[in-house]
Amino acid sequence: MKLLTIPELAEELRKNDNYIMLTHRRPDGDTIGSAAALCGGLRALGKRAAVLENPQFTEKYRPFLDGLTTDCVPENAVLVSVDVASKGIVSFSGIDYVNQVSYVIDHHGLQRDFGELGFVDPSAAACGEIILDLLRQMKAPIDKKIAEALYCAISTDTGCFRYSNVTARTLRAAADCKEYGADIFAINQVMFMTKRLARLKLDAYLTETTQFFADGLVALSVIPETLKEELGITEDDIDDISGFGREIAGVEIAIMLRQVAEGGKISVRTSPNYDASAFCAAVGGGGHKAAAGATIRGGIEEAKKQILRTLEESGVKL
Repeated sequence: MKLLTIPELAEELRKNDNYIMLTHRRPDGDTIGSAAALCGGLRALGKRAAVLENPQFTEKYRPFLDGLTTDCVPENAVLVSVDVASKGIVSFSGIDYVNQVSYVIDHHGLQRDFGELGFVDPSAAACGEIILDLLRQMKAPIDKKIAEALYCAISTDTGCFRYSNVTARTLRAAADCKEYGADIFAINQVMFMTKRLARLKLDAYLTETTQFFADGLVALSVIPETLKEELGITEDDIDDISGFGREIAGVEIAIMLRQVAEGGKISVRTSPNYDASAFCAAVGGGGHKAAAGATIRGGIEEAKKQILRTLEESGVKL
Protein backbone atom coordinates (compact mmCIF):
# COMPACT_ATOMS: atom_id res chain seq x y z
CA MET A 1 0.00 0.00 0.00
CA LYS A 2 1.31 3.42 -0.95
CA LEU A 3 0.82 6.01 1.79
CA LEU A 4 -0.54 9.43 0.89
CA THR A 5 -0.83 12.79 2.62
CA ILE A 6 -4.24 14.22 3.46
CA PRO A 7 -4.12 16.64 0.48
CA GLU A 8 -3.14 13.75 -1.81
CA LEU A 9 -5.94 11.54 -0.48
CA ALA A 10 -8.44 14.37 -0.89
CA GLU A 11 -7.34 14.81 -4.49
CA GLU A 12 -7.67 11.07 -5.10
CA LEU A 13 -11.22 11.00 -3.73
CA ARG A 14 -12.21 13.84 -6.06
CA LYS A 15 -11.46 11.59 -9.05
CA ASN A 16 -14.41 9.21 -8.68
CA ASP A 17 -18.14 9.61 -8.15
CA ASN A 18 -19.24 6.30 -6.60
CA TYR A 19 -17.92 5.11 -3.24
CA ILE A 20 -18.61 2.29 -0.81
CA MET A 21 -17.26 2.42 2.76
CA LEU A 22 -16.22 -0.79 4.55
CA THR A 23 -16.20 -1.21 8.33
CA HIS A 24 -14.55 -3.82 10.53
CA ARG A 25 -15.79 -6.92 12.32
CA ARG A 26 -17.65 -6.24 15.59
CA PRO A 27 -17.95 -2.58 14.52
CA ASP A 28 -17.42 0.08 17.17
CA GLY A 29 -18.24 3.76 17.26
CA ASP A 30 -15.07 4.80 15.45
CA THR A 31 -15.43 2.64 12.36
CA ILE A 32 -19.18 3.38 12.16
CA GLY A 33 -18.96 7.10 12.90
CA SER A 34 -16.01 7.58 10.56
CA ALA A 35 -17.64 5.67 7.71
CA ALA A 36 -20.93 7.54 8.18
CA ALA A 37 -19.20 10.93 8.28
CA LEU A 38 -17.12 10.23 5.17
CA CYS A 39 -20.19 8.93 3.37
CA GLY A 40 -22.16 12.04 4.30
CA GLY A 41 -19.31 14.31 3.26
CA LEU A 42 -18.91 12.63 -0.14
CA ARG A 43 -22.66 12.92 -0.74
CA ALA A 44 -22.52 16.61 0.19
CA LEU A 45 -19.94 17.01 -2.58
CA GLY A 46 -22.39 15.51 -5.07
CA LYS A 47 -20.92 12.02 -5.18
CA ARG A 48 -22.74 8.72 -4.77
CA ALA A 49 -21.65 7.07 -1.56
CA ALA A 50 -22.90 4.45 0.88
CA VAL A 51 -21.73 2.37 3.82
CA LEU A 52 -21.85 -1.35 3.08
CA GLU A 53 -24.30 -3.07 5.43
CA ASN A 54 -22.41 -4.94 8.12
CA PRO A 55 -24.28 -7.91 9.65
CA GLN A 56 -22.82 -6.93 13.03
CA PHE A 57 -24.12 -3.35 13.17
CA THR A 58 -26.04 -2.94 16.43
CA GLU A 59 -29.01 -0.80 17.44
CA LYS A 60 -26.84 1.50 19.54
CA TYR A 61 -25.12 2.87 16.44
CA ARG A 62 -27.94 2.60 13.89
CA PRO A 63 -29.00 6.27 14.19
CA PHE A 64 -25.64 7.40 12.77
CA LEU A 65 -26.17 5.17 9.71
CA ASP A 66 -29.73 6.21 8.94
CA GLY A 67 -30.18 6.48 5.18
CA LEU A 68 -26.52 5.72 4.44
CA THR A 69 -26.27 1.93 4.09
CA THR A 70 -26.53 -0.42 1.15
CA ASP A 71 -26.64 -4.20 0.80
CA CYS A 72 -24.74 -4.36 -2.48
CA VAL A 73 -21.59 -3.05 -4.12
CA PRO A 74 -22.15 -1.58 -7.61
CA GLU A 75 -19.77 -2.85 -10.26
CA ASN A 76 -18.07 0.53 -10.73
CA ALA A 77 -17.89 1.47 -7.03
CA VAL A 78 -14.59 2.40 -5.38
CA LEU A 79 -14.10 0.73 -2.00
CA VAL A 80 -12.75 2.65 0.98
CA SER A 81 -11.95 0.91 4.26
CA VAL A 82 -12.34 3.06 7.36
CA ASP A 83 -10.68 2.25 10.72
CA VAL A 84 -9.84 -1.28 9.52
CA ALA A 85 -6.47 -2.33 10.92
CA SER A 86 -5.93 -5.44 8.80
CA LYS A 87 -7.67 -7.52 6.17
CA GLY A 88 -8.44 -10.23 8.73
CA ILE A 89 -11.07 -8.09 10.45
CA VAL A 90 -13.17 -7.13 7.45
CA SER A 91 -16.62 -8.40 8.36
CA PHE A 92 -17.98 -9.69 5.10
CA SER A 93 -17.43 -13.40 4.72
CA GLY A 94 -18.06 -15.12 1.42
CA ILE A 95 -17.19 -12.12 -0.77
CA ASP A 96 -13.60 -10.99 -1.18
CA TYR A 97 -14.22 -7.27 -0.72
CA VAL A 98 -10.96 -6.70 1.14
CA ASN A 99 -8.86 -7.35 -1.97
CA GLN A 100 -10.95 -4.82 -3.88
CA VAL A 101 -10.16 -1.94 -1.50
CA SER A 102 -8.69 1.06 -3.30
CA TYR A 103 -8.28 3.43 -0.35
CA VAL A 104 -7.43 2.74 3.28
CA ILE A 105 -8.03 5.33 6.03
CA ASP A 106 -6.85 4.26 9.46
CA HIS A 107 -5.05 5.15 12.67
CA HIS A 108 -3.59 1.75 13.56
CA GLY A 109 0.18 1.83 13.14
CA LEU A 110 0.57 -1.69 11.78
CA GLN A 111 -1.86 -1.29 8.86
CA ARG A 112 -0.06 -2.40 5.70
CA ASP A 113 -1.49 -5.73 4.46
CA PHE A 114 -4.20 -4.58 2.02
CA GLY A 115 -5.35 -1.65 -0.08
CA GLU A 116 -3.74 0.21 -2.96
CA LEU A 117 -3.47 3.73 -1.51
CA GLY A 118 -4.09 5.05 1.95
CA PHE A 119 -3.55 7.42 4.82
CA VAL A 120 -2.51 5.96 8.17
CA ASP A 121 -1.87 8.22 11.17
CA PRO A 122 -1.05 6.38 14.42
CA SER A 123 -0.92 9.70 16.28
CA ALA A 124 -4.67 10.16 15.81
CA ALA A 125 -6.64 9.02 18.84
CA ALA A 126 -9.52 8.01 16.56
CA CYS A 127 -10.04 7.57 12.86
CA GLY A 128 -12.71 10.24 13.21
CA GLU A 129 -9.97 12.86 13.65
CA ILE A 130 -8.55 11.90 10.26
CA ILE A 131 -11.96 12.01 8.58
CA LEU A 132 -12.57 15.50 9.98
CA ASP A 133 -9.24 16.71 8.52
CA LEU A 134 -10.02 15.00 5.20
CA LEU A 135 -13.49 16.53 4.87
CA ARG A 136 -12.08 19.96 5.57
CA GLN A 137 -9.36 19.43 2.97
CA MET A 138 -12.06 18.45 0.46
CA LYS A 139 -14.12 21.50 1.50
CA ALA A 140 -17.11 19.26 2.19
CA PRO A 141 -19.97 20.94 4.09
CA ILE A 142 -20.15 19.49 7.61
CA ASP A 143 -23.71 19.49 8.92
CA LYS A 144 -25.17 18.34 12.24
CA LYS A 145 -25.49 14.70 11.14
CA ILE A 146 -21.89 14.48 9.96
CA ALA A 147 -20.68 16.27 13.08
CA GLU A 148 -22.52 13.81 15.32
CA ALA A 149 -21.05 10.84 13.46
CA LEU A 150 -17.58 12.34 13.93
CA TYR A 151 -18.20 13.01 17.61
CA CYS A 152 -19.38 9.42 18.05
CA ALA A 153 -16.17 8.18 16.43
CA ILE A 154 -13.86 10.37 18.48
CA SER A 155 -15.59 10.09 21.85
CA THR A 156 -16.05 6.32 21.81
CA ASP A 157 -12.45 5.55 20.79
CA THR A 158 -11.18 7.71 23.64
CA GLY A 159 -13.55 6.53 26.37
CA CYS A 160 -15.21 9.94 26.41
CA PHE A 161 -11.77 11.57 26.44
CA ARG A 162 -10.47 9.58 29.42
CA TYR A 163 -7.86 7.40 27.69
CA SER A 164 -4.15 8.09 27.32
CA ASN A 165 -4.51 8.45 23.54
CA VAL A 166 -6.29 11.81 23.93
CA THR A 167 -4.33 14.79 22.62
CA ALA A 168 -5.01 18.49 22.25
CA ARG A 169 -5.93 17.71 18.65
CA THR A 170 -8.57 15.27 19.90
CA LEU A 171 -10.17 17.85 22.16
CA ARG A 172 -10.13 20.49 19.43
CA ALA A 173 -11.82 18.04 17.07
CA ALA A 174 -14.56 17.39 19.63
CA ALA A 175 -15.04 21.12 20.14
CA ASP A 176 -15.35 21.56 16.38
CA CYS A 177 -18.04 18.87 16.26
CA LYS A 178 -19.98 20.87 18.84
CA GLU A 179 -19.60 24.03 16.78
CA TYR A 180 -20.84 22.18 13.70
CA GLY A 181 -24.04 21.41 15.62
CA ALA A 182 -23.50 18.00 17.23
CA ASP A 183 -25.75 17.31 20.22
CA ILE A 184 -22.91 15.94 22.32
CA PHE A 185 -24.98 15.59 25.50
CA ALA A 186 -27.44 13.26 23.78
CA ILE A 187 -24.58 11.15 22.40
CA ASN A 188 -22.76 11.05 25.74
CA GLN A 189 -25.95 9.99 27.49
CA VAL A 190 -26.42 7.00 25.19
CA MET A 191 -22.77 6.01 24.93
CA PHE A 192 -21.44 6.66 28.42
CA MET A 193 -24.12 7.62 30.93
CA THR A 194 -26.74 4.87 30.54
CA LYS A 195 -26.50 1.11 31.15
CA ARG A 196 -29.13 -1.57 30.77
CA LEU A 197 -29.86 -3.73 33.81
CA ALA A 198 -28.23 -6.68 32.01
CA ARG A 199 -24.96 -4.74 31.81
CA LEU A 200 -25.09 -3.89 35.51
CA LYS A 201 -25.56 -7.59 36.27
CA LEU A 202 -22.55 -8.35 34.08
CA ASP A 203 -20.48 -5.78 35.99
CA ALA A 204 -21.48 -7.49 39.23
CA TYR A 205 -20.48 -10.90 37.82
CA LEU A 206 -17.08 -9.60 36.73
CA THR A 207 -16.53 -7.96 40.11
CA GLU A 208 -17.00 -11.34 41.77
CA THR A 209 -15.01 -13.47 39.32
CA THR A 210 -12.09 -11.35 38.05
CA GLN A 211 -8.72 -12.93 38.85
CA PHE A 212 -5.69 -10.90 39.91
CA PHE A 213 -2.02 -11.62 39.29
CA ALA A 214 1.31 -9.94 40.07
CA ASP A 215 0.04 -8.43 43.33
CA GLY A 216 -2.90 -6.79 41.62
CA LEU A 217 -1.00 -5.43 38.62
CA VAL A 218 -2.87 -7.76 36.24
CA ALA A 219 -6.63 -8.33 36.19
CA LEU A 220 -8.08 -11.15 34.09
CA SER A 221 -11.83 -11.32 33.46
CA VAL A 222 -13.79 -13.95 31.56
CA ILE A 223 -17.26 -13.71 30.05
CA PRO A 224 -18.55 -17.26 29.45
CA GLU A 225 -20.71 -17.68 26.37
CA THR A 226 -23.57 -19.04 28.49
CA LEU A 227 -23.63 -15.82 30.51
CA LYS A 228 -24.78 -13.77 27.55
CA GLU A 229 -27.98 -15.76 27.25
CA GLU A 230 -28.46 -16.04 31.00
CA LEU A 231 -28.30 -12.28 31.56
CA GLY A 232 -29.75 -11.23 28.21
CA ILE A 233 -26.56 -9.42 27.23
CA THR A 234 -26.33 -7.84 23.77
CA GLU A 235 -23.24 -6.73 21.84
CA ASP A 236 -24.13 -3.15 22.76
CA ASP A 237 -23.92 -4.10 26.46
CA ILE A 238 -20.33 -5.29 26.07
CA ASP A 239 -19.18 -2.67 23.58
CA ASP A 240 -16.82 -1.08 26.12
CA ILE A 241 -16.39 -3.98 28.55
CA SER A 242 -12.70 -4.48 27.76
CA GLY A 243 -11.72 -1.61 30.03
CA PHE A 244 -13.46 -3.08 33.09
CA GLY A 245 -10.28 -4.23 34.83
CA ARG A 246 -8.45 -0.94 34.30
CA GLU A 247 -11.05 0.80 36.46
CA ILE A 248 -9.75 -1.12 39.47
CA ALA A 249 -7.11 0.71 41.50
CA GLY A 250 -3.65 -0.76 41.04
CA VAL A 251 -4.44 -2.63 37.82
CA GLU A 252 -2.17 -1.67 34.93
CA ILE A 253 -2.86 -4.62 32.62
CA ALA A 254 -6.49 -5.64 32.13
CA ILE A 255 -7.34 -8.73 30.12
CA MET A 256 -10.87 -9.56 29.00
CA LEU A 257 -11.62 -12.98 27.50
CA ARG A 258 -14.79 -14.07 25.77
CA GLN A 259 -15.90 -16.65 23.27
CA VAL A 260 -16.68 -15.49 19.74
CA ALA A 261 -17.36 -17.45 16.57
CA GLU A 262 -13.68 -17.36 15.60
CA GLY A 263 -12.40 -18.62 18.96
CA GLY A 264 -11.27 -17.06 22.23
CA LYS A 265 -11.19 -13.26 21.92
CA ILE A 266 -8.54 -11.46 23.95
CA SER A 267 -8.86 -7.75 24.70
CA VAL A 268 -6.02 -6.04 26.55
CA ARG A 269 -6.02 -2.56 28.07
CA THR A 270 -2.88 -1.17 29.69
CA SER A 271 -1.49 1.84 31.49
CA PRO A 272 1.24 3.88 29.75
CA ASN A 273 3.80 1.67 31.51
CA TYR A 274 2.95 -1.33 29.31
CA ASP A 275 2.29 -2.01 25.63
CA ALA A 276 -0.98 -3.83 24.91
CA SER A 277 -0.19 -4.07 21.20
CA ALA A 278 3.10 -5.89 21.91
CA PHE A 279 1.34 -8.44 24.13
CA CYS A 280 -1.33 -9.08 21.50
CA ALA A 281 1.09 -9.13 18.57
CA ALA A 282 2.88 -12.01 20.30
CA VAL A 283 -0.30 -14.10 19.97
CA GLY A 284 -1.20 -13.00 16.45
CA GLY A 285 -3.16 -9.83 17.15
CA GLY A 286 -2.44 -6.13 17.35
CA GLY A 287 -3.82 -2.68 18.02
CA HIS A 288 -2.65 0.37 19.93
CA LYS A 289 -0.21 0.67 22.82
CA ALA A 290 -3.02 1.14 25.35
CA ALA A 291 -5.66 -1.05 23.71
CA ALA A 292 -5.21 -4.16 21.60
CA GLY A 293 -6.72 -7.56 20.89
CA ALA A 294 -6.31 -10.99 19.38
CA THR A 295 -8.38 -14.08 18.67
CA ILE A 296 -7.15 -17.58 19.52
CA ARG A 297 -8.72 -20.49 17.67
CA GLY A 298 -8.50 -22.82 20.68
CA GLY A 299 -11.16 -20.90 22.64
CA ILE A 300 -11.15 -19.11 25.98
CA GLU A 301 -8.93 -21.55 27.88
CA GLU A 302 -6.28 -21.56 25.18
CA ALA A 303 -6.50 -17.77 24.93
CA LYS A 304 -5.97 -17.47 28.68
CA LYS A 305 -2.98 -19.78 28.59
CA GLN A 306 -1.33 -17.94 25.72
CA ILE A 307 -1.81 -14.40 26.98
CA LEU A 308 -0.58 -15.23 30.48
CA ARG A 309 2.46 -16.98 29.02
CA THR A 310 3.11 -13.91 26.89
CA LEU A 311 3.01 -11.64 29.94
CA GLU A 312 5.48 -13.86 31.77
CA GLU A 313 7.82 -13.98 28.78
CA SER A 314 7.73 -10.19 28.62
CA GLY A 315 8.92 -9.95 32.22
CA VAL A 316 5.65 -9.58 34.14
CA LYS A 317 6.02 -11.84 37.16
CA LEU A 318 2.71 -13.60 37.71
